[in-house]
Amino acid sequence: MRKSASTMVAPVAAPRGVLGANDRIGVGLIGCGERGRGVAAHLEPLRNLEVVAVSDAYGPRRDQAVAEVCPKARAWSDYREVLDDRDVDAVVIATPDHWHAPMTVQAIQAGKDVYVEKPVTHNLEEGEQLLAVAEGSEQVIATGTQQRSWDHFLEAKGLVEKGVLGRVTFVRCHWLQNHLTQGWRRVPDVDRHRLDWEQWLGPAPKQPFSKVRFHYWRFFWDFGGGSVTDLMTHWIDVIQWFMNSAHADEVHAVGSTYVQDWLEVPDTVTATMLFPEGYTAAFEGSLIFGLQGAGIVFRGDKAMMTLDRNGYALYEEGATPFEAPGLPAPVHCFERPEPKSNAERMDGSGTLANLRNWIGCICDRSTPNAHLRAAVDSANTAHRVNDALRTKRILEESHI
Repeated sequence: MRKSASTMVAPVAAPRGVLGANDRIGVGLIGCGERGRGVAAHLEPLRNLEVVAVSDAYGPRRDQAVAEVCPKARAWSDYREVLDDRDVDAVVIATPDHWHAPMTVQAIQAGKDVYVEKPVTHNLEEGEQLLAVAEGSEQVIATGTQQRSWDHFLEAKGLVEKGVLGRVTFVRCHWLQNHLTQGWRRVPDVDRHRLDWEQWLGPAPKQPFSKVRFHYWRFFWDFGGGSVTDLMTHWIDVIQWFMNSAHADEVHAVGSTYVQDWLEVPDTVTATMLFPEGYTAAFEGSLIFGLQGAGIVFRGDKAMMTLDRNGYALYEEGATPFEAPGLPAPVHCFERPEPKSNAERMDGSGTLANLRNWIGCICDRSTPNAHLRAAVDSANTAHRVNDALRTKRILEESHI
């Protein structure tokens, strides 16, 4: 049995030529969990594209991917079989976070284009290593920070750039989920005979099998980073994109566990990030209360913008009495229209638009909207928030 790779080395792949309009793109799916199958379901209907191989360390998930969305795909337990497959031109990486950077590097070395879910790294050290390998190659790499390809986010960014809000000095974002109602204490069983635990662990510290960690890896430090890397990464990417910010000067964060003590990460987190462009961003995250879901508020001296995955709205400053508790009527708003196709109907997160952009970039070898450097920057901010939370220190740029 092959051993899992855990190091990143320089790329050796030769550049690939420009594809013609009628050329078929063979895609390999690495990671067949819920997110991986969802991405594959978006890909399957696209023209001139076929998911030809899938891989997962857990057999039932491989079977599920083939049965549900990739009926013609070859299935492997070892992801390197996908990277070795000459019919695979590009890969989607939808594994636990600790595998994202190592697998992306190995895919680049194998000459594959890559779509990798966020966060693209599991720690700060991986960021520059990943960029060095990627920027020394000719591969097209897109990331799962999909708001960058979504029409209403692009439109909202244009309004900020035009100065409609005036000077923006404060941006607040939140992402609230109620995992208590999802039966998280009823941990599903795992067929140990069909799980390669060593392969699944890969670069993570060696440890005994745990079905809690296997199913809920996002909430254990060896594999994920809780609500900060899983959720805040999306919003801080949008904020840094709108505000043309690569990194924060100073990061404060606090968090605690009040209910979900069976998980390792805090169930309640707040963070504040000060950026050199002259604004402060704040994040609030909860895993025990879900009303109001997720969104961003940009506050300028002329207007305020609320933005989420359903649309955006603009509110003028001064349109209501001083410190009035309610909002005035919006001066402009946009709500996503009704879906025009089954693919759009099943997509509530902008993934379809981002995948279409990636496929287009594979064909003409251009840079995707959700490009790697921006994804590394947003992941770095999330890692710094978690570092501040875990060390109980204020992290300044000079300290990293």
